[in-house]
Order: sequence, then C-alpha cells, then structure tokens
Amino acid sequence: MAATVADTRVELTGLDYHALNAMLNLYGANGEIQFDKDREAARQYFLQHVNQNTVFFHDLDEKLDYLVENKYYDPEVLAKYDRSFIKTLFQYAYSKKFRFQTFLGAFKYYTSYTLKTFDGKRYLERFEDRVCMVALSLAEGDQDFAVNLVDEIVSGRFQPATPTFLNLGKAQRGEPVSCFLLRIEDNMESIARGINSALQLSKRGGGVALLLSNIREHGAPIKHIENQSSGVIPVMKLLEDSFSYANQLGARQGAGAVYLHAHHPDIYRFLDTKRENADEKIRIKTLSLGVVIPDITFELAKKNEPMYLFSPYDVERVYGVPFADIDVTEKYYEMVDDARIRKSKINAREFFQTLAELQFESGYPYVMFEDTVNRANPVKGKITHSNLCSEILQVSTPSTFNEDLSYDHVGRDISCNLGSMNIALSMDSPDFGKSVETAIRALTAVSDQTDIESVPSVKKANAGGHAIGLGQMNLHGYLARERIFYGSDEGLDFTNIYFYTVAYHAIRASNLLAQERKQKFFTFEDSKYATGEYFEKYIEKSWEPRTERIKALFADAGVHIPTQDDWRELAALVKEHGIYNQNLQAVPPTGSISYINHSTSSIHPIASKIEIRKEGKIGRVYYPAPFMTNDNLEYYQDAYEIGYEKVIDTYAEATQHVDQGLSLTLFFKDTATTRDLNKAQIYAWKKGIKTIYYIRLRQLALEGTEVDNCVSCML
Repeated sequence: MAATVADTRVELTGLDYHALNAMLNLYGANGEIQFDKDREAARQYFLQHVNQNTVFFHDLDEKLDYLVENKYYDPEVLAKYDRSFIKTLFQYAYSKKFRFQTFLGAFKYYTSYTLKTFDGKRYLERFEDRVCMVALSLAEGDQDFAVNLVDEIVSGRFQPATPTFLNLGKAQRGEPVSCFLLRIEDNMESIARGINSALQLSKRGGGVALLLSNIREHGAPIKHIENQSSGVIPVMKLLEDSFSYANQLGARQGAGAVYLHAHHPDIYRFLDTKRENADEKIRIKTLSLGVVIPDITFELAKKNEPMYLFSPYDVERVYGVPFADIDVTEKYYEMVDDARIRKSKINAREFFQTLAELQFESGYPYVMFEDTVNRANPVKGKITHSNLCSEILQVSTPSTFNEDLSYDHVGRDISCNLGSMNIALSMDSPDFGKSVETAIRALTAVSDQTDIESVPSVKKANAGGHAIGLGQMNLHGYLARERIFYGSDEGLDFTNIYFYTVAYHAIRASNLLAQERKQKFFTFEDSKYATGEYFEKYIEKSWEPRTERIKALFADAGVHIPTQDDWRELAALVKEHGIYNQNLQAVPPTGSISYINHSTSSIHPIASKIEIRKEGKIGRVYYPAPFMTNDNLEYYQDAYEIGYEKVIDTYAEATQHVDQGLSLTLFFKDTATTRDLNKAQIYAWKKGIKTIYYIRLRQLALEGTEVDNCVSCML
C-alpha cells in the first residue's frame, strides 16, 4: 500500500509552538522561568507540524520495503539481519518512550537529521527510527551490539556526532566522518593535491583543516630565482573558493581551516586576512585560521627578546625535513645562528598583542600549544596542527608526488571519528564501563567502515591507526544537577576523577578489540603504551577523589574508580596484546547533538541560562539549560561570570587524561582588554592546556533590545 500523509486532528492551545517557546524567555506572573511553556511548545510542535508532515505506514514491514524500494534506505544495511530481529529492535527502541525534553531539541532533529522525502517536505523517520538505522549500520550484523547501541543512544548516554547520526543507513549520504586534517608540503604538486583532496573530502564529510607551515614565505626564491614565491595567502584563497563550492549533498556546507606556525615569516600577513578592514585582495571570509605556538615564543615574550621567523624553504634545505617537523623550541637558537637560514624578526610581545586584537575582532585564530601537545602525545611522531574545532591532535607524515600528481610516497593524513557521552546520564548508567565500551566500539565501527579512496593518505592512516575521538558533554548540567558549582573544588575533583575513569575504560575497550581481532594499531610497538610509559602516572600514585562529596557521588552511582592494581593489570594486558586504536579520546564542542541530547555543550559552562539561537526562517528560538529549575538557578552561572581561570582549571583537570585535545572556548565580558586575553593565554599555557578554540566577547549592548522582563537579559 502506498504511503500516506497523516490527517491528524490538532487541539490548539491558542498559541503556536513558536510563541510558546518564546514564553520561556519571559518571567511568569510569579517571577519564575516558565519551563512548562517550552515543554508545551515541544508537544505542540509535534501536533501542529511534525504529525501533519510525517509519512505514516501501516506497519514496519511496509515502511522498510517502501524506503528500500524508493532508495531512501541502504538495502545492504538491512540485509545483514533477519527481518524479525529488525522488527524486534525497532520495537525495543520505541518501548523506551523517548521524548524530546525541549522544543529546540525536537526542532533540531527534524530540521537537521531525520530522513525526509526527496523534495524535503515530509518526514520519513522518527527519532527511534534514526537510532535503529545508525545502530544497525554500525553493528554490521552483530545483533547484541545493535541492541547495546540502541540502548545507549535512546537513553541519551551516548550520541554519535552529526555526520554519523545524519548519514548512516541512508542510501543517499555522505561519509560518517566528522572532519579531516591534511598536510601541504612546499611544492606545487602537494599544493594542487591538497586542494583536490579538500574538495573530495568536503563533498563527502565534514570540515577539512590544512597545514600551511611548510609552504615557503612571500618573496622566497623559486628555482634559485629571488622574490618569486607568493607565500601562503594565494593558497588560502584557492582553498576558500574550494570549500564554498563543495558540500555534502547540500546537507552540510563545506568548511575549512588552515594552520600556520608562529615562526613562519608570513605570520602577520596570515593574521591580517581576518582584520575587519583587510583589503579584499587578501581578506579571508569563511576559512578558519589557527596558529601553532611553541614554548619558545612564550619564553621570548617573557624575556622581551626579539622573535625570529625562519624561512621554511631554508630550514628544509638545512635539516632535510619540512619546517613543521622541526622542534622549533629545541632548535631555535641554533637556527638563529645558522647563516644558511634566512630570517626576520618581530617583537614577541607585539605578536601576542596582535593575536589578542584579532581574537577580539573575529574570534580567530585558534591556538595550538605545540610543545604541550607533543609532550603529551603517546604515539611516535610529530603533531603539527589541529582541526576545525581544535580537539583532534594526531601524528601526520608528509606525502611526495610525481609530476602527474600521482603518489610517489603515501604519507599519513588524519580523519576524525567522533561521538560524545552525556556525563550526567553516563553517571546514571547501570554499567558505566559497558557504556564507555559500547561508545568505543561504535566509533571504531565508524573508522572500520570508512574507506576514503580519493585521498590515499587519509585511507592509509585510518586503516592502520583506527583513530577515534570519544568526547564528553553536559558537565555543567551534571554539576548543577548535583548542586556543585562549576570550577569549584568539588567541580574540579569530579572532572578529574570522571575523565580518569573514562580513560581506563576506553583503553580497556581498545585492548579487548585488539585481543578479539588479534590486531594492534600499526605503530603500537613504538608508542608509550607499548613501553608502559603511558601507565606510569596511574600506577605510581593513587588517583582518588579529594573531596568527600565526589567520593560519595561515585559510590552512590555504583561507578568503580580504577585502582592502581586495576591499572597494573591493564598495562600488562596492553603490553601483551596491544590496543586497537591509535587515539581514543577527543572532546569536541558538541553543537547540534547537545540540543537533541539535552546537554550542556562539551565541558564548558553555559553561555546563558536561556540560550537564544537564530534558526533559519523560524527566527529566534530559546533553549533552557539542562536540569535547570527555579530552585537551582544559582548553580547556572554563565561562562562570562565564571571567568576564564575556572574554565581553564576545569579543562586542565580533564586534559591530563585525554590523549588528544579538548575544544576550549574562552568567554570575556565586554570590559575585557587585550591584556586580559594575553593573561588568559599565558595561564592556559602554564596549566597544560593543549589548544584554544574560539574567543567569545559578550556584547552587552545587544541585550538592551530585549523586553524588560526577559530572562536572557537578566544574566
């Protein structure tokens, strides 16, 4: 029987869902936030919109047959299971009685994730359907794994990243990978191949970040003829045009980032591309910028010494390796004294001042603290740059090319397979270790199923390394639920022990995968896991809660905190069998998936008690912080009030247990100065932070446009 559109009778309340949602931002007659209005908005959204525009079927058999026959669902996914099991799985998902807790959560899901008819006008899936198709895709015929995945996702304990949740199970789809990182070397073949690869990856998946540090500077010689190189700016322009052209079937716009080393001679030209008054010939509008800063740069600024910039062309000729692979802190004074290397100098303090000015103007550049990152890297090799959200930190190696752009040697580039756990709901899990293991296995399945033929360097690294990035979100929501202030002693204590516990279970899960598959990641023998160095900090001292409150929270939740003996046993198993995944954790910023999961984003504090978002044609939408009630508002201090020290302190506690990075945004009031930002950068560097993502400046002037009793404006 053909599919039909439901004719649902709607009982109207007198207000549509948009108006009800807006009441969340207005105090009620009793002076309290009207949380019930948002819940009513979510219900009315289904009655007034979703049900009216959903294609209904008589039963699941009819639905699945229709979606396969009409090329909406991938038949190969369903062919790996008996139809009876598929029906049982869907019934199990629906038995969980999932309900969106906010209007924005429901709106985000139906706008951005669910399967729609090809004309985009009608919905073919509910949330549970999407969950089941993702689980069936990742499990590849393993029924128990599929059930575990449905349980974790529907319960909200684990949420796959947008590319995975959006794409899997669909016949017309992009890749389930979140983003990619590529190197560009100092030759035309590598530049051309890099642009081509960026196009190929952008149409298939998420964002692409590229390393520009190895490209010779403006005015450098080409074939010994002086003043010939155009530097990095023209390459940035080519990349920006490429990203604007390529997108993932119109579902996700192409997005790119470029990273440049602080000691590259084009560094000021690079930064000037984001100035508000930049000449259109050099202005970069949509490409994100990142700067790689080694320890020596801070030391030079502290001593008020000149900061030398080194020609990548000369450095590579002298040392025989690309500039990005040089330890600039170690070789700095040696390169200063080497007459064969052309150099110029700037003022180190002025450099940091310029960074702060640009960050206030545009939020850019991102920052990667190069030496901090590489000291913490458990894998052999150099980490040279990060990604669009500054949490992916993996080793890459250069490729070389023939004149026809074919590969002479295939190096290693990077793909990011992401998903995040909801900290609050994971602490409520009946089996915390199983929740972490299921998430690790899910992300590993994303890696195993990804095969990017068009970019062999990405394919090679993914096939050999199986790198994944398990993230976390809803830290502030959990702390507030438990009446703990973000950044307090108890808050820091929880963050430390939580991430410590996740690290143990993540490595344990990867070790189990290695045992089952009899396979380690391809450079395991040269890693700190193989030597045991990684485990020393966990074996040599006891990691326990510092406060009684956190000790009680873990005990009451039934979450076992790993002991030194647990770590000794795990270290022995890893030494014998290895681990399957080269990288295991990375904490992304979690945007849309936080809303559908009803979580505070990542592990930073909320930006507002009631967040205001502009969503396409619908306009302003309001979102309440998770677990917030009129009785616990004091625990929802926003990021601007909390201040950068407590945010950095929180990230520092987590960082020591995360093998990759954590996407860290810093928030400042409009009274902040560039000096305040410089202080924050120095504080972050000293605390062992690996990267800084965006800088956000609160614009209080905009708040006056709201009505007098607006909740958002009272923050």
